[in-house]
Amino acid sequence: MTVPPDAPATAVDQYPVTSPQIRRVSWHAGVLLVVTVCAVYLARRHWPVIETGVGRLASADRGWLLVATAAAVATWVCSALAQQGAVARPLPARRLLAVQFAASAANHVLPAGFGAGAVNLRFLTRCGLPVARSATALAVKGTAGTVVRGCLIAALALACPGALRFPHISATAWAVTLALLTSALILLSGPLRRVLRAVLADVRAVHEAPARAAALWGGSLAFAALHACVVISVTQAIELPLPPAQVALAYLAASSAAVLLPTPGGLGSLDAALALALTLAGAPGSAAASTVLGYRLLTVWLPLLPGLVTLGLLVRRRVL
Repeated sequence: MTVPPDAPATAVDQYPVTSPQIRRVSWHAGVLLVVTVCAVYLARRHWPVIETGVGRLASADRGWLLVATAAAVATWVCSALAQQGAVARPLPARRLLAVQFAASAANHVLPAGFGAGAVNLRFLTRCGLPVARSATALAVKGTAGTVVRGCLIAALALACPGALRFPHISATAWAVTLALLTSALILLSGPLRRVLRAVLADVRAVHEAPARAAALWGGSLAFAALHACVVISVTQAIELPLPPAQVALAYLAASSAAVLLPTPGGLGSLDAALALALTLAGAPGSAAASTVLGYRLLTVWLPLLPGLVTLGLLVRRRVL
C-alpha cells in the first residue's frame, strides 16, 4: 500500500527502534535471565540447609528474630551511608540504597567481593564519576571497613580476655601461608603502591569535609556492628549461653578469616569459620549450627531473590 507523502507520521515513524536499542534490550533481558537462573540454582542446591534452618528457628523467640531482621535491613542503609561518604558529589539517596540492596544479592552469586564491587562501580559511573575515581571510592570504603573491623576485634579482645581462641595450625602451614603472601606482595608491589597512593589521597580529601568523614566511618562502623547484632540476636532467640561480646568477637574474627578463602558471599567459608569460632567460644555444636543458619537466612537467603529482582529492575531502568 502506498503512503501519501503528506500523511502524518506515526509514533513508530517518529521514534524508530534502532539496532543499538534492540541490542540493549536483549542485553538487559539476558542479565535478568542469568541472575534468575543463578538464584534458582543456589536455592535448589542449598535447599536442605534452608529447610533445616527454618525448622530449627521455628521455635525460637520471635521478638529477638524481629530484632535480627531489623538489624539486617539496617545494614543496607549503613552501606549506602558509607558509600556516600567515600564520594565527593551527592548521590541520589533512594537509588543508592536500592543499589546497596541489589549489590548484596549480586555478591552472593558472583565471586567474593566482585558482585557488589561491580554493581557499585557501574552505579558510580552512571552518576557521572570517572571509572578511576569510582574504583578509588570503592577502595576507600573497603579500607574504612577493614580498619573499623580490626579496631572492633581489638577492643572486644581486650574487653573479653581469653575469649579469642585460635585453632591449632602447624608450623608448616604458617610457613607456606607466609611464603605465598610474601610472593604475592612482591609480584604486586608496583600496582599496590599506585592503588595505595590513590586511596590515601582520597582518604585525605574525605577528612577535609567532616560530614563526609562522619558518613564514611560512621556507616562502616554501624555496618560491622549491625552484622554482629544479627548474630547476637539469633543466639538470644535460640537461648545460646554465650555473652553478647563473645558472640560479636567470634563473628568479627570469623568473617575476617573467611576473606582468606574467597567464595561468593563467603558461602561455605564464613559458615564454617563462624561455626568453629562459636564452638571454640563454648557453644554446643547444634546451637552453633542453628546460629549460622539463622544468620544466613536473614542476611542471604530471604533477601536474595528480592535483591536479584531489584538488580534486574535497576539494569532495565539504566540505573546500572
